[in-house]
Amino acid sequence: MLFRDVIDLVGVTETPDGSGGIVETETIRQVFADKKSIRQAEFYQAAAAGLRPEIMFIIRSVDYQDERSLSHEGKKYNVIRTYDKNGEMVELICSSFT
Repeated sequence: MLFRDVIDLVGVTETPDGSGGIVETETIRQVFADKKSIRQAEFYQAAAAGLRPEIMFIIRSVDYQDERSLSHEGKKYNVIRTYDKNGEMVELICSSFT
């Protein structure tokens, strides 16, 4: 598997602000990924649930920290589903950011 693409994983860190509220801070980490097309079965199953998967990225499991969005080549995506492959790799199924 070749990890030719670089993606920016976007996470949110919540910290108390001292007055009872919470401050959300966006964190961005770059990781190497393997970009893939969505499988036909995956596309139709997601469409039946009202989702529109567009692209899939495979990254190493140790690089993923439950981020819910990412960007690749200037385009933002929501992570709509993850799939752990044998504990070493994770598939991130994504749709366009809305």
